Amino acid sequence: MKKVLKFGSPVLTVILFALAGILLFGSSIGGANAALTYFSETYSSRVEMFDIGVTLNENGTGVSWRNYKANSNAEWNEHTGVLLENRWSDTDPFQIGKTYDEVISATNSGTINEYVRVNLYTYWVKVEVDEEGNKQETKLQTRDPGLIDLHFDENYVGEDKYWLLDEKASTPERKVLYYNRVLEAGKTTVPLTDTLTIDSTIAVKVTQTETEIPDGKRITTTYDYDGVEFRIEAEVDAVQTHNAEDAIWSAWGRRVSISGGVDDDDVNNVLRLVD
Repeated sequence: MKKVLKFGSPVLTVILFALAGILLFGSSIGGANAALTYFSETYSSRVEMFDIGVTLNENGTGVSWRNYKANSNAEWNEHTGVLLENRWSDTDPFQIGKTYDEVISATNSGTINEYVRVNLYTYWVKVEVDEEGNKQETKLQTRDPGLIDLHFDENYVGEDKYWLLDEKASTPERKVLYYNRVLEAGKTTVPLTDTLTIDSTIAVKVTQTETEIPDGKRITTTYDYDGVEFRIEAEVDAVQTHNAEDAIWSAWGRRVSISGGVDDDDVNNVLRLVD
């Protein structure tokens, strides 16, 4: 479902389309991978696929999930929702520059302990409609994703905190974060984000062009964010704790170290990113 809102500026029209593209257990847009059975040619896990599951939460409510259904002929119980859905209305419109609650977390909705990773995407697009009514979306590489402030909860995100930002894998458009604790079955992580704000400076960002005319120059001013849309996407992945270092390397291509506990499922284990 799409929720389209217009900002009421006489000089700028920005359409809001906030999408939670929750691709659980997958790191590529457009598909999803099952929980791993084999992490390498020589290593096989002993955990059944139906044991694993994960849910993405927005402001304390499950938005999307993917859980393996035990004894169901290898079926997934899954649902993909939309972030910010029904948050605003004609009588209570979205406001540029205003800060809104946007608390994102993850829940282990499976039956085994796991480690989780979250990818957050923020970017701008231009949507055009052809004569036949077909929509074509173009990502705007020249628009600043930093103006879409999906703010990290500073109580829990940072070095030696619960959520670790992978600086090497992150870009201005994508942020990759790892939860550094074992997430027990039925438990929920601490918040990853806390607020959302669209920077009010988009209303004054312009581009001026000069055109030679017979009696001088014509200066044309174009508002850079006129008619554009912004996107917010979140991906949640889960990996079982059994031989987690190898599992994470195989599933996510990231070297980590696990320390602190006496076995794979020990809740005192701490995940650290290896440079």
